[in-house]
Order: sequence, then structure tokens, then C-alpha cells
Amino acid sequence: MTRTALARALAIAAVLMVVACGGSTSGGGAKTNAAVAIVPGGPHPYFEPMRQAIVDAKADFSLAKGTFEVPSDWKQDLQNQLLTSLAAKGYDGFGIFPTDGNAANGIVAQLAAKNYPVMAVGGCVAEPTKTTFCIATDVGNSAYTGAKAAITAMGGKGVLLHGTGLLTDPNTVLRVDAVKKAVAETNGAVTLITLTDIDKDAQTADTAINQALATHKEITGIITSAYNPTVAAAKALRTLGDKKIKMVGIDDDPVVLAAVKDGFLIGTMGQNPYGQAYVAAYAINQIHQGCKKKSGAPYFIDSGTMLISPDKAATYKEDFKTLTKGIVSGFKDKYLSC
Repeated sequence: MTRTALARALAIAAVLMVVACGGSTSGGGAKTNAAVAIVPGGPHPYFEPMRQAIVDAKADFSLAKGTFEVPSDWKQDLQNQLLTSLAAKGYDGFGIFPTDGNAANGIVAQLAAKNYPVMAVGGCVAEPTKTTFCIATDVGNSAYTGAKAAITAMGGKGVLLHGTGLLTDPNTVLRVDAVKKAVAETNGAVTLITLTDIDKDAQTADTAINQALATHKEITGIITSAYNPTVAAAKALRTLGDKKIKMVGIDDDPVVLAAVKDGFLIGTMGQNPYGQAYVAAYAINQIHQGCKKKSGAPYFIDSGTMLISPDKAATYKEDFKTLTKGIVSGFKDKYLSC
């Protein structure tokens, strides 16, 4: 064989090898590891555990890159700009909490058109969508469970205050409906007062909660299903110094955990933002390497929740990490075809 013929044969063999292995230089189907960006819809303390989650995921899954970036405000165009900028910097897999559950589908479609895997984390994008999975809390079940616990502690009767999140948050309507369901099951024994759109910041929540408590002296129970209202209500009950109002909150702000330990709250519904980002990074990397969503696999994947009562306050973080590792270990078999 001549040197020219040998070179031609080796070139052909190399092409055949790439085709056979399904190799690609970018996007889904690549054999290299993904560069993953976790991008919430805007600033909020709920998302902070995701910052460490992407650091851990980069190390555990050998990601090419990993970053946690937050838009300066809760505006879909700002999230779009940030995602576009990250894609231009070489990120090719994205976990997003949508600023707007419907409008986010525009930027999701643009990213998916480049074969970049996209996951919804913490809150779902409205279907139909090009996000492969939504990895989030079953917020309806969480709010229902919390409301039932509060109502039980109230003796099954009284006035229940519900403080919840932003109207643009796709989770808010699910939480409102879940609490209404729990109250309806009392057949009129519990009266519900609902405060929506009070999770923008601490001041908004403080004002709304304290005004409600001052106006409605008949309140005997509180369920909060968003971060800032929970902190505001926990502070208000401690200030009042009266443990007659039975409250269940959400999330694990130090103020809230202290109130649980000191008996001002029955408990708080823990969520798993760390696990949401960590599992999403794993799934993005698997799809980037060529895995596909398994036929019949669900869109929504529950990241877990639990009532953090005083006896759980010292162990819940490890409990969630154990839960997260379990989701990852079974993810490929349950949800992917590789």
C-alpha cells in the first residue's frame, strides 16, 4: 500500500469510528461532559443552596464547567439575556427556574434548538415545553400537608391565615389550591384568609403578615407556603410571645428553625433546592453524553419534602442529601435510555 493510500484508509477509518460512536463536538449527544449553568428566575434566598450544589455536581460528575448565575430582577427578558450570554461563553446545559412559566418557553426553545439539554429546577415550565424534566417540590402536596398539620393543631376549627408567593411563580396557584382543599375538608369549621403576592422581599412580607395579624385578631392558625412570608410570620409570633396561634411554615431560614425549636412553630415544610440543582446537573450531563428521555418517563420528578419538626431540626439536611443521592442512583434506569 502506498503512503497516500494508507493515509486515505486511515482517514476513512477515523470517520467511520466517529460515526459508529455517535461523536459530536457540541450539544446533546456529545461524548464530552457538559458545561452546566443553574439560573434561577431572580434573586431569592431559596436558591442559595443551588450554588453549592453545582460546585458539588461539577466535582462528582466531572462536568466541564459549572456555574450558578442569578438575573438582577424577576424579569423574563433579564433571564433570557443571562442565558444567552452563558451560552455564548460555552455553557451547553441549563437548569432554570422560570421567571414566567409560560414566557420562559421562548428561550428554552432557542437553547434546545442548539441541542443544549434544559431542565426546569424548583418550578416547572408550562407544557408543552422543550425542557426535558421538571425537578421540583410537589408543592401542592407540601402545602396540603402543612395546612392539614396546622388545622390539626388548631383543633380542627378556627381561622387560618395563608401567606404565599408571587403571582408570577408557577407554584403559587398550586399552593393556594392545596390549602383551599385542606380547609374545604373541614366542612366550614375553618375559615381561610389568603394573602398572595407577598414574597417579593422581606419588607413586603413583614408588612402584609403584621397587618393581617393586627386586623384579624381571630386568627388561630397560620400556614405559609413561601420563604419571606414564613420568616415574617415566625418573627411576628416571637414578638407576640404567644404560642396559641398554631403555625406551619416552609423552608429552613435560621429564623424559622429557631422558632421551630423554641415552640413558636409546629414545624416547617422542608424543600430540597440543593437536590433539585444537583439532580438536574446529573441529568443534563447524561443527556449531553447521548442519553434520551425514556419513553413514558414523566415530566415532573419530585425532589422531596418533609415536615421539619423540632425532632428533625438537627438531621433534616443529611436526610435530604440521602434522598438526593437515592434519586441520582436510580435516575438513569427510571428516566433515561442510554
